[in-house]
Amino acid sequence: MRDVLFALLPRVVLLDVAGPAEAFRIANAQVPGSYALHFVGSTRSVESGVGLQLGSLAPLPRKVADGSLIVITGVAGPAPDLTSPAVNALAEWLREVLTNESITLMCVCAGSVVAGYAGVLANLECTTHHAHVKELQQVAPTARVLENRIFVEAGRVLSTAGVTAGLDLALHVIGQQLGHRVAATVARELVVYMRRSGADPALSPWVMYRNHIHPVVHRVQDAVSRNPAAPWPARRLAQVAHTSERNLARLFAQHAQCSPLDYVQRLRVALAREILTQSDLPIDRVAEMAGFTSAHQFRRVWRRWESVPPSRLASSRSA
Repeated sequence: MRDVLFALLPRVVLLDVAGPAEAFRIANAQVPGSYALHFVGSTRSVESGVGLQLGSLAPLPRKVADGSLIVITGVAGPAPDLTSPAVNALAEWLREVLTNESITLMCVCAGSVVAGYAGVLANLECTTHHAHVKELQQVAPTARVLENRIFVEAGRVLSTAGVTAGLDLALHVIGQQLGHRVAATVARELVVYMRRSGADPALSPWVMYRNHIHPVVHRVQDAVSRNPAAPWPARRLAQVAHTSERNLARLFAQHAQCSPLDYVQRLRVALAREILTQSDLPIDRVAEMAGFTSAHQFRRVWRRWESVPPSRLASSRSA
């Protein structure tokens, strides 16, 4: 169980809170016991940027559990008032609790300005909403502020452009902590794309081809992702979809931009890669566990999707 603490300031942007909070809530429904959400502040209540009053906030805790995630949300309008008691109390709290190196900080929108003011972004790469870039550069002069980025990851400190991008960062964190399949399911429930910033690694095969909302294609993808190594002939995939093989191929091409066979192969290769990097099993055994009929078929399919041969992964693992 990871505590997720949303630290709220006056004029809080509701989307900065609601988007990530919903993502973590749904992730916890998918993997019970993974996240516990808490809403804290230096005052018992705050008025949001749209005028909605948010009450019953817990006080900033003196002790934060190991492995927790702290989310500093943005504010509507101008940058946070760095002379206000609320901001100074939050900054002092951040400096104290982040001495625990197991805690992750997630800055949404102008939350990065507060973190920079607290001194916790020193010498780190970070980002913020485009309207607050100059403020962030001023309060964190040693930080490398990157513009035009969805989010930036610098070790245990993550920052995002904010508003809807806070949801992108939450999905990224969920993918890292619970796996990309869980993150893809959360994205589907929220009816959003799984996307990353340009400097991040290529999308995992577990979430590729899923930037759509077609229920039939998702149903097949869900079934395959639960057990990629199972036999998946076209006839069985069509049965899962409750449609014909021809229509399923058309739906995959239209909505996933790949064929059903391509999707199965990509997930099997991804599974094989995980087994190769996490075990000392021989290639033929890895091929069998990933659903291939032989090591020869495994290598042939692998070459289609990967530039580095599986033997190189195996040799680097044992080095």
